Amino acid sequence: MTTAPEQGAATQGKRRLGVPAVTFLIVAASAPLTVIAGGATTTYSVTHVAGVPLGYLVLAVALGVFAIGYAAMSRFITNAGAFYSYIAQGLGRPVGLGSSFVALVSYNAMQVGIYGIFGFQVSSFIAEKTGVHVPWWVSVLVGIVLIGIMGVNRVDFSAKVLGVLVALEFVVVIVFDVVSFAQPTGGAVTASPLSPTELFVPAVGAAFSFGIAAFMGFESAALYSEESKDPKRTIPRATFIALIVIGGFYALSSWALALAIGVPKILDPNGISAEEAGPPLFFGYVAQHLGTIWVDIMGVLFITSVFAALVSFHNAVARYTFALAREGVLPAGLAQTRRSGAPWAGSLTQTVTAVVVIMIFAVAGIGSAYGEAFPVLTLFSWFPNAGAMGLVLLMTLVSAAVVGYFRRDARGVGVLTRVVAPVVAVLLLGAVFVLILANFTVLLGQTEPDATTFLLPALILVPGVGGVIAGLVIRRVNPALYGRIGRGEASESAPVPDATAANLLS
Repeated sequence: MTTAPEQGAATQGKRRLGVPAVTFLIVAASAPLTVIAGGATTTYSVTHVAGVPLGYLVLAVALGVFAIGYAAMSRFITNAGAFYSYIAQGLGRPVGLGSSFVALVSYNAMQVGIYGIFGFQVSSFIAEKTGVHVPWWVSVLVGIVLIGIMGVNRVDFSAKVLGVLVALEFVVVIVFDVVSFAQPTGGAVTASPLSPTELFVPAVGAAFSFGIAAFMGFESAALYSEESKDPKRTIPRATFIALIVIGGFYALSSWALALAIGVPKILDPNGISAEEAGPPLFFGYVAQHLGTIWVDIMGVLFITSVFAALVSFHNAVARYTFALAREGVLPAGLAQTRRSGAPWAGSLTQTVTAVVVIMIFAVAGIGSAYGEAFPVLTLFSWFPNAGAMGLVLLMTLVSAAVVGYFRRDARGVGVLTRVVAPVVAVLLLGAVFVLILANFTVLLGQTEPDATTFLLPALILVPGVGGVIAGLVIRRVNPALYGRIGRGEASESAPVPDATAANLLS
């Protein structure tokens, strides 16, 4: 592996973030407008399950059970490596190292994959309003530059920008909700989307598989623990606030969406045509009941919603890279931070990775039968689903790690928090993970499995297995490095300086 980083590269510096800032960063990753206009509409179109709103509530409860142990662990471990550090200290360093590779690949997959829908939407909007046809990958490259600039600057700057964007998202979706409840298709408001009989149908597995992706990002609070003013209070509070807001908002807004579409149309396998499936269901209703000006406003905010999610996942990758490099698992130079504490080396690495992947797909898309929809049907359809699968696996492992961590020393934490809730979370999230694998062809929009059906899960799982093996090898050949895995520490020869010293040296 590599040597430990030098002094001045081992800490993220000033603690700037409070509960509101971290909450905005979490909610931005979940992208509320994108979930309702894109995710929920697609779930209705593909599964024909009308109980999607109840499904969001069930998933929120399951994740709430997970968050109990997760929040308890965050009070004792402050590390930008988050999941990786928790798993290493609860299940052992080899499993922790494997999980770090799964996290890096999963967050990169989420971030790079979302660029597919971003490029498509931006280029489509420009073409519609100006008649100028900009290749999707050009729009993506512009976005990468903007996100890269934000990534190497103070994290509270990102939080402020995302706070404004998220607030605007909520406003426009609330407008949609009010209109949908006031003017439902069919003329009457029905509570059937909240009925268990509408959720627990044969396609419920696919509905849960689509639904869990909407929550990805809620777990990211611990990534900002080293930049939070009071991580022992900030991280748990931000996690629960974000989960309650996201879960409740998704349930309410997807119920409004069901009213806008019409429950009979959702239940009819032939009720939603291919042309209107997905976002057109949302924007078509907006055009009919609010007018084209609102379609334009929501179209712009749909783009900024995706942009906000991209910023959040970029930040996640940068901080995982920083955490691994600080301990010497990745090259030490990747642990470099700016005076503000921003992990600029990790941010730059993610930016370069995104550019390389986007250019590969730009070349691959030349002459594709998918036409202008190429980035949506490949990048956006493939990688976020694979990334969500990886993050669900990580949450399952974290829940098991909570039990292992507190088994040695309860630290005054009650048995419900350190044993019961984590065990229940393992069962619930493990079931969701199995459902994702079982419904992966549905998530990819495939009628029959092909190479991507197997390659995409392998993209996530193989690095994890490789990381476990690497951890076992490191334990044998480099005990000093092995001892630092998941601890957030440099070697004794390169001690971690305090935040003030790091700011002066970075």
